[in-house]
Amino acid sequence: MIVIKGIAASPGIAIGKAYVVEDEDIVVERVEVGRDALKDEVARFKLAQKATLRDLDAAEQKVLKVLGKQHAKLIDAHRLILKDTLITRDVPKRILEEGVNAEFALSEALEAVNRQFEKMDDEFFRERRHDLFDVGKRLLLHLMKRQKKSLTEIDHECVLISRNLLPSDTLGLKETKILGFATDLGGKTSHTAILAQSLEIPAVVGLSDVSRRIKSGDTVILDGEQGMVIISPGPETVAKYEKVQQRTLAEERQLEALKGVPAVTQDGRGFRLEANLDSPEDLKSIVSLQPDGIGLFRTEYLYLNRAEVPTEDEQTKAYAAVVKAMDGREVVIRTADIGGDRLSMLGIEGPKNETNPFMGLRGVRLFLRHLDLFKSQLRAILKASTKGKTRVMIPMVSSVGEVVAARKLLEQARAELAAEGVELKEEIELGIMVEIPSTAIQIDAFLPHVDFVSIGTNDLIQYVLAVDRVNEHVTHLYDPYHPAIVRLLDHVVRAAHAKGRWVGVCGEMTSDPRAVPLLVGLGVDAMSVSPRMFLRVKQAVRGLKHEAMKKIVAKALNCAESDEVRRLLESSQ
Repeated sequence: MIVIKGIAASPGIAIGKAYVVEDEDIVVERVEVGRDALKDEVARFKLAQKATLRDLDAAEQKVLKVLGKQHAKLIDAHRLILKDTLITRDVPKRILEEGVNAEFALSEALEAVNRQFEKMDDEFFRERRHDLFDVGKRLLLHLMKRQKKSLTEIDHECVLISRNLLPSDTLGLKETKILGFATDLGGKTSHTAILAQSLEIPAVVGLSDVSRRIKSGDTVILDGEQGMVIISPGPETVAKYEKVQQRTLAEERQLEALKGVPAVTQDGRGFRLEANLDSPEDLKSIVSLQPDGIGLFRTEYLYLNRAEVPTEDEQTKAYAAVVKAMDGREVVIRTADIGGDRLSMLGIEGPKNETNPFMGLRGVRLFLRHLDLFKSQLRAILKASTKGKTRVMIPMVSSVGEVVAARKLLEQARAELAAEGVELKEEIELGIMVEIPSTAIQIDAFLPHVDFVSIGTNDLIQYVLAVDRVNEHVTHLYDPYHPAIVRLLDHVVRAAHAKGRWVGVCGEMTSDPRAVPLLVGLGVDAMSVSPRMFLRVKQAVRGLKHEAMKKIVAKALNCAESDEVRRLLESSQ
């Protein structure tokens, strides 16, 4: 028995036969290109760029379907690499000046950047080179007219062993029988590791030479908790890890029993526990969870991977199907939180070269500039609301004027539909996302104009703390338990309740059982949770006492450090 220690990338235990993936060698030869053919060679490279962009669009659709909007930002990072001057300028320049084929020019450019990455001490920046190689490999395969080998072709249960896995490789693992994976390369901050965590696939990375020390067919145990791979384990070791797996499965079965049970604390305080919906493909699994509703229906998927805006009829059918499936339980439909970079893809002129699109023309800001898009979506939501209980929610709100304008447009859409003979419900509630600090601070000014508020913790936390939460270089500073966040959440909840408005919370904070005591103590009315964590969060709510959590929050409001808040919350569980 051999034990190899690496880096714990994604928790879980995998026991099975190893499947060692051989490195896919791509041999690039230098080919001299005649001067009269150089322009054609550049054109061939640009066609490969377009094909790669189509790959990324398809990958984004898969990420949205499997993991949701936040992880789709990974594809945006790959798009930026594809548009980088390293690709757009340096490769054509090498082709023209050196008179070489596009494959060779690209491989030389990638190798030059790789040498720069290898000199870096910081793990975050070193890990980003795998994203560069992911894009580079896609380009090379298109240039060479070769198909990328797919791990989805593996048709039996196994533990995958590889020198390295690129993010695009990892995305497809959920569709396979692969139990877990171990790699020579990689770190905890790599996108491959982050994707494995989200897909709930056990993973250990940074094992140095595991792909050479293991042969296909070897029995292995992969311990994603401890960051270990055990080769040829003895019977006692296998039995020990099988018991761990059985205990985990028993816990999963206990969670299944919570379906349909109300989310009520031990002292009788009830909460609406709802689910987030990223695309209709998730609807069946969400319905099976029996949530109290859908607290966040993200509609961005309708605007992705296409060359024109979705029609009103297309939107109406999509929204109506979801509302009908929820059978009387509420559906909060958020108008599309797309950025200006999407407009050009949809055939609409948008802003050029936004340096920070996440804080730029997006959400309600974009829709108020393109009222036809906004009204079309509002009309579709109104028509879908005839199928069940529906609310509309506006994202990225930063001023009262935006809410007033949105409500006015909603009433215009209602009047138009009434004039067209469409029978509508008398009222549809309008709410806003509280995700910008100015809105949270000035919440009392917004409340007369809205029926409810939903706190979007993802953006709110990163904007309050000035931390880009997908930048692993500063990700340790992204902190839901920061005293400033606790105080701001308390401020919003108290102000809304004083005006008789209900408060929901959505974002990763609601899907973290460790944060549930804080939300229960704050007295929010609804939590919208990722489907994957829905039952675990319900279990957490049912294990708490609301009055005790209120006292914990009262103490947390006087804390100066996040660690103090964490200790208080841990003492409650």
